[in-house]
Amino acid sequence: MSNTYLVKTLKGLEPVLAKEITDLGGRNVQSLRRAVSFEGSKAMMYRANYCLRTALRILVPIREFAAQTPQHLYNHAQRIPWDRYLDVDGTLAIDSVVNSHFFTHSKYAALKFKDAIVDQYREKYGRRPSVNKDYPDLRIHLHINHDRCSVSIDSSGESLHKRAYRLSRTQAPLNEVLAAGMIILSGWDKKSPFIDPMCGSGTIVIEAASIASNQPPQRFREEFGFMKWKDYDEDLWESIKAEAWQKVVPITAPILGSDMSGISLKIAQENLLRAGFQKEVRLRLKNFSKLPPPPPGPGVLMMNPPYGERLTPENILSLYKMIGDQLKQQYPGYAGWIISSNMQALKHIGLRADKRITLFNGPLECSFRQYKIFAGKKA
Repeated sequence: MSNTYLVKTLKGLEPVLAKEITDLGGRNVQSLRRAVSFEGSKAMMYRANYCLRTALRILVPIREFAAQTPQHLYNHAQRIPWDRYLDVDGTLAIDSVVNSHFFTHSKYAALKFKDAIVDQYREKYGRRPSVNKDYPDLRIHLHINHDRCSVSIDSSGESLHKRAYRLSRTQAPLNEVLAAGMIILSGWDKKSPFIDPMCGSGTIVIEAASIASNQPPQRFREEFGFMKWKDYDEDLWESIKAEAWQKVVPITAPILGSDMSGISLKIAQENLLRAGFQKEVRLRLKNFSKLPPPPPGPGVLMMNPPYGERLTPENILSLYKMIGDQLKQQYPGYAGWIISSNMQALKHIGLRADKRITLFNGPLECSFRQYKIFAGKKA
C-alpha cells in the first residue's frame, strides 16, 4: 500500500533531500518550502527514516480541511478515527504551527484539537489517552495556514538531526543535517582528501566519514516514532536495516580535522569514538595558520569559522583574511567551502567565490561559498 509522506528539512537543502529520496526509491518526489513530499510504501518510510541524511522528520499526512473557528477545528478533529492510530492507554502530543488571522494562538489551537481527540475516546471507551509532550506514543502535527488545516502523524519521533553520536558539544555546534547537506552540495567524490581545519566538536568530519562509508546516519538510534504505531512491523524494520548495512563500504579517502582549541579537540575525539570513526579520521591540535601542507589536491576543504559573535570586528576580519591567504598559498587544486553569516568578513577572504548557496545555520542566514584554488594565477 502506498502513502504520501512529507519530509521536513532546512531551507536551502530541498534539492539535496529530493535527490536522496529519489535515489532511495521514493516516487512522485516534489520539492516544497523546507520540505519534500514523496509517495512510497511502509518499507520506504522505514528506509527514509534510517538512511536520509538531510531529513529532519518524516510526517504522514492523514487529513486536510478548512476551519475558521475553534469549533470548526474541534468538529473536524472529532471526525478522524483516532483509535486507528492510538490505543486508549497510549500517550499523545500535539505540535502546532499557525499562520492565520482566524487562529491567533498556536497553543490554543493545539489545546482545542487535543480536547476533540480525548473527548472522542471518552465517549467511546469511558476513558482517554494522556498527554506526554516529550516521549508520546503518537506525535501529531497540526499546521494551520489561514483557514487551511493539515494534520499529520510523525514517524520519526525525535528530530533526525540527532544522530546519537554527539553527546558533547562545543559552544556553536553545527546541525548534523546541515553538515551532511553541505558535504553533499560540495560534490566531494569520497576518494580525495577532505579537510576541516576548524573542526570544533567534529560534526563535519564525522558526517564526511559517514557519507564516505555509506553508513546509515541513524545507525545508533534505538527508537523511532513509527515503532509505537499499531501497524509497526518489526520483521520489515530488521530487513530494512540489514539491507542498508549491505551497502557499507570501507573509507579510502584521507579525512582530516584540526582545531586550535584543546577542549574542542577532546570533544571531537569523544564524538569520533562514539561514531566509530576514531581510526578513519585524523585529528590535530593546530591553528589553521600553522597547519602543515595538506595531501596533494584535488581535495575538499570545508569549514564553519566563527561568525564574529565572540570576536572584535578587527579580529574577525583578520581571521577571514588569514583563511583566504592559507587557501591561496597551501591548497592548490582544492575546492575550499566556507559557511558564514558574516558577509563583511567573507569579503576579506580575498578570493572570488565560484558558487554561493544560501543556507540557514539555526536562525542565521548564511552564505555557503566555494573557492576553487588554482596553482599559480587563475587563467
